[in-house]
Amino acid sequence: MNKVVSSAAEAVSDVDDGATLAVGGFGLCGVPKVLINALYDKGVGSLGIVSNNCGAMDQGLAVLLSAGRIARVTGSYIGQNKEFARQYLAGEIEVELIPQGTLAERLRAGGTGIPAFYTPAGVGTLVADGGLPWRYHPDGTVAIASPAKEVREFNGREYVLEQSIRTDFALVRAAKADRYGNLVFAKSARNFNPLAAMAGRVAIAEAEELVDVIDPDEVHLPGIFVQRVVALSPEQVSDKSVEFRTVRHVES
Repeated sequence: MNKVVSSAAEAVSDVDDGATLAVGGFGLCGVPKVLINALYDKGVGSLGIVSNNCGAMDQGLAVLLSAGRIARVTGSYIGQNKEFARQYLAGEIEVELIPQGTLAERLRAGGTGIPAFYTPAGVGTLVADGGLPWRYHPDGTVAIASPAKEVREFNGREYVLEQSIRTDFALVRAAKADRYGNLVFAKSARNFNPLAAMAGRVAIAEAEELVDVIDPDEVHLPGIFVQRVVALSPEQVSDKSVEFRTVRHVES
């Protein structure tokens, strides 16, 4: 089955208002910027986003966030995104912050058909006990707080029950893809991309390189998890940003 589509606009054409999306990337690394921009151009809103963070430096998901297109975010941290923090504290957006490893496993579990799992992360905190602010009132009081979760003891240690995550769509960026949807990710850009793709009922990948067939031994994510592939242009491939540029001075 050839899963390649002609453009990013075609790939996201059935993403409607209120859809939920799992989005790969970490900061600005491995972010599916082209697909995100296609969603912006389509004009959809009230989106539910599951991603490690919500973009930075006015790029990635920050494009949709700044336009008021996102209604809810499930993620690990707010980071340097001041607009994200402003919307959250002003009660304009609902935010569920969860431990990073838990987020990764909730996405993976969703993709493998596991409805829930127990983890020690968060036991004895508001993650398990409930009460984390999901949404604020404009006056700063809590409008919606997280519920308490089931805690169970195994071999003398307590664990909290976390439910898996499934979304309507997933947007990811790959270094290489073939026409069957098999994907390869580059180094640290592998981060949340495979997990996000697994969690989406319809996973869409933008690929820096498109080949006919990838050697099975090289595949990072099998094509069974991917429904659509968009090949990027050379200009889109080279359009990358560094959130924090660090250099090392070498003494002569």
